[in-house]
Amino acid sequence: MGMSAVYIVMLVGAGLIGGAFVGFFIRKTLLENRIEGIEAYSKRILAEAQKEANTIKREAALQAKDAVYQMKVEFERECGEKKENLLILEKRLLHKTEQFDKKFEQLQKREEKISEKEQDIERIRKDIQKKEDEYNRLVAQQRQELENLAGISMEEAKQILISSMEMEAKHDGAKLIRRIEGEAKAEADRKAQEIIALAVKRYAGDYAAEKIVSVVSLPNDEMKGRIIGREGRNIRAIEAATGIDLIIDDTPEAVILSGFNPVRRQVAKVSLERLIEDGRIHPARIEEIVAKVDKEIEASIKEAGEQAAFDVGVHGINPELIKLIGRLKYRSSYAQNVLQHSLEVSFLCGVMAAELGVNVKQAKRAGLLHDIGKAVDHEVEGPHALIGADLARKHGESPQVIHAIAAHHEDVPPESILAVLVQAADTLSGARPGARQEMLESYVNRLEKLEEIATSFHGVSKSFAIQAGREIRIMVESKLVDDDHAYMLCNEIAKKIEKELTYPGQIKVTVIRETRAVGYAK
Repeated sequence: MGMSAVYIVMLVGAGLIGGAFVGFFIRKTLLENRIEGIEAYSKRILAEAQKEANTIKREAALQAKDAVYQMKVEFERECGEKKENLLILEKRLLHKTEQFDKKFEQLQKREEKISEKEQDIERIRKDIQKKEDEYNRLVAQQRQELENLAGISMEEAKQILISSMEMEAKHDGAKLIRRIEGEAKAEADRKAQEIIALAVKRYAGDYAAEKIVSVVSLPNDEMKGRIIGREGRNIRAIEAATGIDLIIDDTPEAVILSGFNPVRRQVAKVSLERLIEDGRIHPARIEEIVAKVDKEIEASIKEAGEQAAFDVGVHGINPELIKLIGRLKYRSSYAQNVLQHSLEVSFLCGVMAAELGVNVKQAKRAGLLHDIGKAVDHEVEGPHALIGADLARKHGESPQVIHAIAAHHEDVPPESILAVLVQAADTLSGARPGARQEMLESYVNRLEKLEEIATSFHGVSKSFAIQAGREIRIMVESKLVDDDHAYMLCNEIAKKIEKELTYPGQIKVTVIRETRAVGYAK
C-alpha cells in the first residue's frame, strides 16, 4: 500500500510534468505564430509607407518643377517688359538729342542776330547821345533866355515854387489839425475843467515857505561868545554833533544854521534853543541835548507820518515808509513843504479818481507816497521818483502804486490811469497860485525869455506874459498871418517854449489875430 501510493504519486507527478511541458510547447508555438504575424504586418506597413513616401516625393518634384517653370516664365516676361521700356527710352533719348541739336543751331543763329542787333543798338545809342547833347545845349540856351526874360534864376524860381507849395501844405495841414483836435478836445477839455475845478474847490492846502537856513534868536549878543566857546570848542561840538554849519556874523541877536538836511537842521535848531534856555553850554552838555532832541525829532517824524496817513485815510503802510513820510515834514521844494504837497496830491488824486470811477484808496495811497524818494534823495543817487519806487517796492506796495510813483515825472512812461492821475495832481499842487516861490530875478528873466521866444517868430507884433508867467498872449499882424497860420504858429511857439524854458506847471499860449476897420462919419 505504501509502495503503490508512492508509485501513484510518481505517476501523477510525471503526468503533471508532461502536461506542463506540452503546455509550454503549445504556448511557444502560439507565440512564434503571433510574432511571425506581427513581423508580416510590420513589413506590410513599411512597404505601404515606402510607397506613400515615393508618391509624395514624386509630387514634390513635380511641384518644384512647376514653380521653377512659373518663375522662369515670369522672369522672361519681366525681362521682355524692361527691354521694351529700354527701347522706348532709347528712342526718346535719340529724339531729344535731335531736338537739342536743332535748338543749339537755333541759339547759334539767334546769338549771331543778337550780336548784329547790339551793333545796331550801339550805333543808335551814339546817335541818341549826340541828340541828347544837342537837346541839353538847346535846353540850357532856352533856360538862359527864359532867365534873362524873367529876371530870376532857375534856382530862385524853384525856391519860390517850393515855398508856395510848402505854405499851401502847411495851411491844409493846419486846417486838418484844427478840425481833428477841435473835435477831440471839445469833450475832453470840458470834462477836465470840471474835474480840476471840483478838485481845487474841495481842497485848499496850507502854504509854508521854508529855506535851507534856519535862524535862532538870541537873548543878547553876549550869547554868541558863549555859543562859540573857548577857542571855538562849543561851536565845533555843535557842528560835529548835528552835522549843520553855524554862521555867527554881524546879524544882531541871531545865529544862522545852514544845511541841506532839513531834519538835522531842525535837530540843531531845537538843541541850540534849549542850550540857550538852559545856559549851560559846554561839549558834554551839547552832546547830551543833541542826543535827546534827536530822539524827540524821530518820534515827531513818526507821529507826523502816522497823522498824514490818518488824514488821507490810508492804512496798512509799512512803518519804515511812515517814518519817511514824516521826514517830508522837514523837506521843501520851491519853498513848498513836501509833506503838505504830498497831502494835497493825495486829496486831489482821490477827488479825481472818484470822478473817473477809479479806486479812490489806491489813488490816495499813490498820491501820498509819490514824493517819498525826496526823504532820502540826498543819501541815494538817482531821480527821486525812481528812488521812491524802489522804496515802495522794498516795503511791499502794490505794482500799480510803484508804477505811479516811478512815472509821475515821466522817468518811465505812464501806463495806467493811476499814473496819469498822480501826474495831474502833482502838477495841480505845484502850479496853484501861492504854492511855490522863486527868486525875483529868475522870475523876471523867465518872463522876459518867454516874451522873447514869442516875438522871435515872423508875423508877431507884440507879446505879453500874464498871470505870473502862466499864460502868454501874442498879437500877430493880420496881413502876414491868416487864421490857419495863427493856429500853426501857436503850436510852434508852445513847442519852442517847452524846449527852451524850465518852469513849474504849464504855460497857456494864446495867439490873437484881428482885423480892424475904422471909419469916420462927418
